[in-house]
Amino acid sequence: MTDLQSWVAPTYDRLADLLAAAVEAWDAPSLCRNWLVRHVIAHVTMPVRLTPEQFGAQLAAAGGDFTVLSDTVAARDASLPVPDLLDQLRSPVLQAWQPPSGGAAGALSHAVIHSLDVTIALDRPTVVPEPALAAVLGQLTAAHGTWFGVDLTGVRLEATDTDWTWGDGQRTRADSGRLVALLSGRTLPDGRALPRRD
Repeated sequence: MTDLQSWVAPTYDRLADLLAAAVEAWDAPSLCRNWLVRHVIAHVTMPVRLTPEQFGAQLAAAGGDFTVLSDTVAARDASLPVPDLLDQLRSPVLQAWQPPSGGAAGALSHAVIHSLDVTIALDRPTVVPEPALAAVLGQLTAAHGTWFGVDLTGVRLEATDTDWTWGDGQRTRADSGRLVALLSGRTLPDGRALPRRD
């Protein structure tokens, strides 16, 4: 059985290496709407800074709305020093973290999707191990788009970098990382996006 968690550390480590060598990238837009790269990193490293008790208290203060909490933490902690955020990306705490109801699969999808939010927006090569991309593609298609509100009716997805395909209908071709981003409800830099559910 594949250990999904084992792909989380290399993803974050490689993302940290990329951003350590590209200081100008921190203030560039990401694929996350209204978030710069530094907001994405502040978001993914939240488990290093917040204990479960602190997280619960801040979620309660946000009225139980995780999106509100995420935006609040990202806006607040994006101003942390870059070396601190890089250290947090490389932290064993982050790399072992699992979302309360998501387990290792949730930890991997979180690492992969947000890493792609950065690398695709910056037009840099993916930092995600190839098997991890395939695993997250499998998770997202098994959910039939429900995680991020995309409508996969009549959609065929084809990876240009592997032999992976899924679905029947109108063809969308892209590399595996961009397919993950599309399935995660993102709009690619070239303007492509999957239809949204009503």
